[in-house]
Amino acid sequence: MPRCYHFVERTFEMDTYAEESMATFRPEKIACAHTSCPVERTLAVIGGVWKTILVRELLEGTRRYGQLRRMLPGVTHKVLTQQLRELEVDGVVHRDVYAEVPPRVEYSLTPLGRELAPLLEGMHTWGERLAKAQRSTRDARERVSP
Repeated sequence: MPRCYHFVERTFEMDTYAEESMATFRPEKIACAHTSCPVERTLAVIGGVWKTILVRELLEGTRRYGQLRRMLPGVTHKVLTQQLRELEVDGVVHRDVYAEVPPRVEYSLTPLGRELAPLLEGMHTWGERLAKAQRSTRDARERVSP
């Protein structure tokens, strides 16, 4: 499994293999401890299919539970409730319960949750590039195959 690395203070090194000795600064690469790795911590919060999609939907604005359920037809009631609760515990989602009959529950992103927007935009962009690369590969295979 690839390790997560932090780049810390730069160190001074002499490049002795070049024709002229050149002083260069190189960052030191230090492996993250498993429990403190920022990538793993992020994935622990938004990992899985539904959490990322829930965040994407909530970036559009506040949603009631029923709206989220209709937006995600493949998710069960149990899983949706569990994922929303976990996002709430992690500080990504805010849950408002209104004392009405029938009860009304609304979900929105916290400021921390809204900070995920650039991450999801990056995933969207990468997904588009991936789809294009996969189409190109598939088309190239189809041209070669008889």
